[in-house]
Amino acid sequence: MSRQPETKQKQRGGIPLFWPLAALALLLLYNAVFTQDFLTLTIRNGQLYGSLVDILNRGAPIMLVAIGMTLVISTRGVDLSVGAVIAISGAIAAWLIVAHDTPPALVILLTLLGAALCGIWNGALVAFLDIQPIVATLILMVAGRGIAQLITQGQILTFRDPVINFIAGGSLFYLPFSVTIVVVTLALTAVLMRWTALGLFIESVGANEPAARLAGVNTTVVKVFVYTFSGICAGIAGLIAVSNISGADSNNAGLNAELDGILATVIGGTSLNGGRFFLVGSIVGALIIQTLTTTILSSDVPPHYTLVVKSVVVLAVCLLQSDAMQASIRRLATKGGAA
Repeated sequence: MSRQPETKQKQRGGIPLFWPLAALALLLLYNAVFTQDFLTLTIRNGQLYGSLVDILNRGAPIMLVAIGMTLVISTRGVDLSVGAVIAISGAIAAWLIVAHDTPPALVILLTLLGAALCGIWNGALVAFLDIQPIVATLILMVAGRGIAQLITQGQILTFRDPVINFIAGGSLFYLPFSVTIVVVTLALTAVLMRWTALGLFIESVGANEPAARLAGVNTTVVKVFVYTFSGICAGIAGLIAVSNISGADSNNAGLNAELDGILATVIGGTSLNGGRFFLVGSIVGALIIQTLTTTILSSDVPPHYTLVVKSVVVLAVCLLQSDAMQASIRRLATKGGAA
């Protein structure tokens, strides 16, 4: 049941990541030609610097959100609360440091626990109360920033903690530590999904939930798990966000993260209809979004055009991935060859 999308992909004769990788390559090529020193890399104080590294570093929160969103969407759900969870996580971390001088390890643990509870709340609404995912997660999306502001009492809390600041400002193996976090999260998720039955359970719920239930899959537990996992991924992104500015800004932290996460997942080849997911594709989708943002900013495009340009490029990639568009391209190619 979970192999149907893969068979469909083979029938199309395509490679799932071809168009996303092609779009990313074109964006990088454009920048290499028109942006000065775009490909230049330098090493200072044991860390790589350059535009390519900046794309990886700034795109880390989007990639983390996309990893969690991929599993949610593959169950035919959606998580609109990830931006609010980022804000809540940042508020919890800053409040623990500023108000209670909590040790960094405990700050990280409690922050991720708070993010997991947010995910459990979403999962409970979807799995136990059978509320539509878009409505269930919209509740926390609306209330989440209010909760974050209650934690910080409406203030922007700033702090200085070497360990927390290292999350976004430190480096490991010459790369920003945030990139290491993404790689480790992706690797652990891939192992969990492909070396255990959990990945198959998630895909089966998205492909045909009644059939999965009859086959013995506990669909309730699966749904609660994916939303909890999405919350934890957003919590990690929140730690990166709060570390990046050494403070918690509940109004702006994670703003539009849910939209970027959904776009990255869809661009990467995971269907909103569920049943199949591509973790690496979601990472590529997140890199496309961040590279596009960097391209727009470096091209001196007026800020009010940024979202329009981004939406046009994302639409083009999604159209090229669609079955109808690829069928049309093949028909045109066949007619051209016959002529």
